[in-house]
Amino acid sequence: MLDVNDIKETLPHRYPFLLVDRVITYTADESIEAVKNVSINEPFFQGHFPGFPVMPGVLIIEALAQTCGILGFKTLGKTAASDFLYMIAGVNNARFRRPVVPGDQLKLFAKKTNKKRSIWVFQCRAEVEGELAVEAELMVVEKPLK
Repeated sequence: MLDVNDIKETLPHRYPFLLVDRVITYTADESIEAVKNVSINEPFFQGHFPGFPVMPGVLIIEALAQTCGILGFKTLGKTAASDFLYMIAGVNNARFRRPVVPGDQLKLFAKKTNKKRSIWVFQCRAEVEGELAVEAELMVVEKPLK
């Protein structure tokens, strides 16, 4: 299990763009389960949408990508201080099944399905109370900073 301080040592993201609160479990080079607690205090709810707050789908995809990044960093034994990032290279077959609203706990799941050189492919899903909210295949690339 990783708490938010462990995640901040692993990922370079910071508030308001750190979208993973806790890692429940992971198996290096295989899979990961994480959590995002969705609060009404999130800055994006101010305008998406007034009177009917819904977490933007692109931010759910980003939370899944960050989850994939954590697995990649942990698999390779690297940290946020390393000289590279994981960045989204592609999103395939994304489906949005239910809105994610304040008070929801978003469970994030990613399973590595392929890796060629610096490109990783993950089958991902996000659930709320066991109900599928989003599913997608994500391609993530290791990007050197120098």
